[in-house]
Amino acid sequence: MNNQSADTSSCFWQPFTQMKTAAPPLRVRSGNGIMLELEDGRRLMDCISSWWVTLHGHCQPEIVEAICCQAGKLEQVICAGMTHEPAEMLARRIVDLLPGNLAGVFYSDDGSTAVEVALKMAFQYWKNKGRTDRTRFLAFEGAYHGDTLGAMSVGHRSMFTSAFKELLFDVDFIPFPATFIGDDEVAAKEDAALACLDRVLSAAGDQYAAFIIEPLVQGAGGMRMCRPEFLRQVEKRLRDYGILEIYDEVMTGFGRTGEYFACIKTKTTPDIVCLSKGITGGFLPLAATVCTDDVFYAFYDDDPGKTFYHGHSYTANPMGCAAGVASLDLLEANREPFKKIEAWHQKGIKKIEGHRLLTRFRICGTIAAMDIDVPDAGYLSRTGPKLKAGFIERGFLLRPLGNVLYILPPYCITQDQIHSIYKTIAEVVETL
Repeated sequence: MNNQSADTSSCFWQPFTQMKTAAPPLRVRSGNGIMLELEDGRRLMDCISSWWVTLHGHCQPEIVEAICCQAGKLEQVICAGMTHEPAEMLARRIVDLLPGNLAGVFYSDDGSTAVEVALKMAFQYWKNKGRTDRTRFLAFEGAYHGDTLGAMSVGHRSMFTSAFKELLFDVDFIPFPATFIGDDEVAAKEDAALACLDRVLSAAGDQYAAFIIEPLVQGAGGMRMCRPEFLRQVEKRLRDYGILEIYDEVMTGFGRTGEYFACIKTKTTPDIVCLSKGITGGFLPLAATVCTDDVFYAFYDDDPGKTFYHGHSYTANPMGCAAGVASLDLLEANREPFKKIEAWHQKGIKKIEGHRLLTRFRICGTIAAMDIDVPDAGYLSRTGPKLKAGFIERGFLLRPLGNVLYILPPYCITQDQIHSIYKTIAEVVETL
């Protein structure tokens, strides 16, 4: 590092961070349940599941044991021409929970790669079927699907993507009818979005390979939420034109929306589903892209040219898959936590909904969000860092998306802990 003002005590270049101006990072010693312990002895309540991955709580004993047991038997093996029990078991468990005829599980490393796999899969699907004209993609305005080039292409154009604009392929974006509690205009917004989609499809519906969607909740775009009935209307239109439907359930999967998957809650049947984040309970990097039989069999051929030539060194890592199986065991054995959290959010919002600076409250399952009504709204709002610092001082890890404040806790949280989060929100926001 040549910049003399840079912190040279660590070689760790942090994500989404301007290293020159960022405050020194907090050093974390350990985690247990919902709590993190810092090296200076302070304790923080992890209210955001450490970037939305920690499902059950930190150091969940059952997952620790599963990983340790698997590490003593097989820690890693090439997954081209070989397989193993944890990969097969996790694939079957995921397929059994998903709706429709989703049956082909392709493993990769993280959410971005799960999306890359889905985009390549959808594109080649049409080529393998002899439809070389199906090369375009649809996505929603405000979308975020990851930081690899394909994932950025189908995401909202922003400062995250501007440096790479020459490398991104063109995508047609449809308005996203974001709604909130008490929204009187939601029907009109949905009608406008569907009308836009109708116009786009009428003009070139037979040229699209797929529409990629964050079902119910746009995460990094500001926890923007839509209604299930809107997504059912979108799906109907895609079916009319034979366009593949990709659900990016990297964040919404494994109970986050109050159901195992958002596609269950919306009563829709996507052709391809992207999974990651909570898949291992937050213990190890792993992702899966799950497709229907129809998509799988477009690649199942004597012609080597129809092979899906994609892979990762750690594809189907045995320890990651073992962690995934253990996490699903916990999820299926105890559904009550992720079912109850929505009601707890509703009670918490009732206590702060009259605050002068809080607006646009919204809830979807275990996820709650609200906007801070400030002049400099947006991801770079100065409000975000001020709020984060105020929460840290009080022992809470909350990381606002600019002026959007959200709560996305692990499932081990209690009702009293939820109550304490909302109480602290009111206190901190009052200091602005």
